[in-house]
Amino acid sequence: MALDGVTLAYLVNELAPQLRGARIDKIFQPEKEEIHIQLRLSQGNRRLLLNASATAPRFHLTGENKKNPPSPPMFCMILRKHLEGGKLVSLSQRDLERVITFEIQNYNDRGDLVTLHLHLEIMGKHSNLILVDPTTKTILDGLKRYSHAVSRYREVLPGRAYLTPPSQGKLPPTEDEETWRQAFSTDDLDRQMTKILLSRFAGVSPELALEIVIQAGLTEDVHLHQCGDIDLSRLFQAYRRLCNPEGTREIQPCIYYQPIPQSPPTTFTFVPFQQYQELKMEKFSSLNETIESFFYLKSITNILEAKRGSLRKIVQEQQTHFQKKLKVYEEAISNADSSLAYQRWGELLTANLHRIPLGSIEVMVEDYYDPSQSLVTIPLDPHISAIDNAQRYYKYYNKAKATLFKTKQLQESAVEEVNYLDSLRVSLEQASSLTELDEIHLELVGQGYLAGKPAKKEPRKTKKGRSSAKSNVKSPKERIQPRVYRSSQGRIIYVGKNNAQNDWLSLRKGKPNDLWLHVKQIPGSHVLIPLDEGEEFPDDATLEEAAALAIYYSQARGSSQVAVDYTHVKQLKKPNSAKPGMVIYDQNWTLFLTPKPEILERLLASEELPE
Repeated sequence: MALDGVTLAYLVNELAPQLRGARIDKIFQPEKEEIHIQLRLSQGNRRLLLNASATAPRFHLTGENKKNPPSPPMFCMILRKHLEGGKLVSLSQRDLERVITFEIQNYNDRGDLVTLHLHLEIMGKHSNLILVDPTTKTILDGLKRYSHAVSRYREVLPGRAYLTPPSQGKLPPTEDEETWRQAFSTDDLDRQMTKILLSRFAGVSPELALEIVIQAGLTEDVHLHQCGDIDLSRLFQAYRRLCNPEGTREIQPCIYYQPIPQSPPTTFTFVPFQQYQELKMEKFSSLNETIESFFYLKSITNILEAKRGSLRKIVQEQQTHFQKKLKVYEEAISNADSSLAYQRWGELLTANLHRIPLGSIEVMVEDYYDPSQSLVTIPLDPHISAIDNAQRYYKYYNKAKATLFKTKQLQESAVEEVNYLDSLRVSLEQASSLTELDEIHLELVGQGYLAGKPAKKEPRKTKKGRSSAKSNVKSPKERIQPRVYRSSQGRIIYVGKNNAQNDWLSLRKGKPNDLWLHVKQIPGSHVLIPLDEGEEFPDDATLEEAAALAIYYSQARGSSQVAVDYTHVKQLKKPNSAKPGMVIYDQNWTLFLTPKPEILERLLASEELPE
């Protein structure tokens, strides 16, 4: 949900009593369109965030301390000059407009006490933060400067007159139902009620308009002509309940998520909304905490997706590169295969040298390799002898044979690269944190796909337990953190998050008798079930649930009747020069499974911190 005028009013009502009288200690501009103001209050210091970006304009208190640029931008210097050391007198909003005014008193260069207004205009791509002298109504500076070439209505430049954003002519909140009904008297009877609410009343967003209609017991596409007196009364009661911040005593802010594990936040509201009742809800004690958490989680998600996208692009480019190589190899092998017949021609010519006169351009001989003794026509070079023609075809054959040998090796190597890149794609799509993406980034560096310094390998230990080389590398337990789940029987199930973790989990963490699972011939995570000494298999429920996790964390997610191989760790081998996450095994069992959604949901909810 966007920060509409009503939600902003609830936020102003919540924060105004807390911030009134606060002293401004320091001002920072950690991002191009974001200002942080360090406030000194009687109960301690707080940081006020003012954001005027096009994608996430907002204000709230925050505990996040972002890194500042080496030198402060010009607008930050202007704010420091006029506002640092000042007192925040009030925080206000007019007529549910999305303009928040911070009234600040401070002493100017001459020692006179002056009042300044800092206007935060939350209007999408037109959002801005403007410092104004209310006495002269002139702009001291704006976070985004623009002239009449950009906006015909007003200029935002130092020294220009400050004009408030143009009014949309909407009605402010009212407690009088008759006044509220009059807003509909001149409207089109065939118009949807949600559109009327959105266009007629201040502070109402599309989500809020829809919620008013739903809480009134009407359908979301109801039109004005379908509403009788009782319907209008219910609409008014819902409107008054939701859109009157001054008359509302308590709110119940919350954040909504999609009902899937580790999903980013979808929206937030100041009270539970019926339109989101199918979503997962998390309640908060304050609206400020709700907004701060929502935008923090969204920013983490944006950073995560940006990094995932950059790594995905690298992997896709490499996949395209190797796919092109495979096409070249397939064509070369096809041509070489067709040239293998030259050996037969050479032998047939050798057997029929006495029948071939000098200067012949072709010869027809019996093919004694064919049981039917069919005739075959062999082209000849008339300028050389028959024996030289035979030798020429032997050379063609040997060249084709050598091409096949070398090209098939290159083809196998390219196929291995493609399979490895497929496994990286799976790891990338399923990574849920920056740490996991960083591990994949290091893996790409280590494999030469990205420039950079590869991660240091942990030094091997000698028989006496001493390290063979000095190193500051952390121990695997500190570095490697696979997913950890509990089966319905209380047993631990480990799932690798990427190829490096898969190797560690299967070849180092797992004991010889532990059970290992992986989707058959499909990229995915390695799964490990620790077993007790003397135990050969876990219970059936744990085995099935571990297989379900192997399917979920693989390219086969969402498929049915998926083949899952399982074997003991002692059967696993890693060939020399094999890619990370690649293992082979000779003996295994196979389970065919379609994961049940309820089992997966319970398993994913059981994820716990690694040991």
